[in-house]
Amino acid sequence: MMRLLSLENKEDLNRELARVGVDPKAWQIFQTKNRVLRIKVDELSTAGANILKQTALIVGADCAIHRQVISGRVRKSSAILFATPRQVEEIANRLKHQPGCANKLVPELLTTVKNALNRPAPVKIGTLIFEFGKKAYLMGILNVTPDSFYNGGRYLKPEKAIEYGLKLVADGADILDIGAESTRPGANPVPADEQLKRLLPVLKSLRKKVKVPISVDTTSARVAEVALKEGANIINDISGFTFDRKMAETCARFNCYAVLMHIKGKPKTMHKNPVYQDLMQEVIDYLNSTVARAVAAGMKREQLFIDPGIGFGKKLEHNLEILRRLDELRTLGLPVVVGPSRKSFIGMVLNLPAEERLEGTIAAAVLAALNGADIVRVHDVGPVKRALRLTDAIRTGEIAG
Repeated sequence: MMRLLSLENKEDLNRELARVGVDPKAWQIFQTKNRVLRIKVDELSTAGANILKQTALIVGADCAIHRQVISGRVRKSSAILFATPRQVEEIANRLKHQPGCANKLVPELLTTVKNALNRPAPVKIGTLIFEFGKKAYLMGILNVTPDSFYNGGRYLKPEKAIEYGLKLVADGADILDIGAESTRPGANPVPADEQLKRLLPVLKSLRKKVKVPISVDTTSARVAEVALKEGANIINDISGFTFDRKMAETCARFNCYAVLMHIKGKPKTMHKNPVYQDLMQEVIDYLNSTVARAVAAGMKREQLFIDPGIGFGKKLEHNLEILRRLDELRTLGLPVVVGPSRKSFIGMVLNLPAEERLEGTIAAAVLAALNGADIVRVHDVGPVKRALRLTDAIRTGEIAG
């Protein structure tokens, strides 16, 4: 009898190897053969593309390049390498002995594969340790604004916002994200003084009452500075430190964590026909540049999280593609945050208003977690928490307490 095995989970493969009677010392070897990676390499010289192709074939892998590379009619070509992690190691070892155009690929190739195969190292934020890969963590949304696209104005009064923040934590939020400025499509900027007027009573009270880290959603360095002085742990900047050039320096000075998000345009205009030539590459390039900006300002890479910006300067098809291809963001080696909660792309697919998008939010959150999200940002913590707990149990084979 013969059958195909579906063994993405490491422990499932090890159990099957044990049933066959394979020496446990060899299990790691088969783990590296259990997954074919698809690695895109941009802008190779003709010589470099040819060398990469031939090296891949020698070790039993393959490499797709421009059809006219072999004839020399193109000067450059991108490439897609199809190889297992073990084959990548062999390719890298062989490329080290090739001319400069090929051996220069080795460091980035090995780093890319390392990032793809390993989740980011654990981090301690406040008193809590986040062990990425063990489960998907939840960031609960608390908007103290009159005009957010969902529940705008409901928690504008401090006492109601504080009560709701406590409920989010009781429902299982691992992080509270407080925002005092709506960033919905078409929104106007809110002055720092008004943001602080809305934010501070809520932040000060919740900081005394909850143990989970508190994130503040703002693009203003002044708001960030005051919030960090009052005990905020994380700054969630939808612009990736691009709207206020003092933001990176401020976060570095306070030694805080930061979520850097991709956005195309600004909230006022971002919904007006955004165009991409290569969506995932442009998102990754943008995030890479924001990370570099943060590090140049004095932040440590391990203090940074990245967010592809669902709904921020994206059409329906862009949002769906990002969720499908989310694991490509792991190229950067940083924790991935995703915020699909009740957004318009769900409404477009299901033809539902924001108030009726809970099921769509749960589906998007589950797919995000399966495709590489480390933190999912949502309004409905309780229902999503239960769905993700089951998802994590199925994915890892472990039942969390």
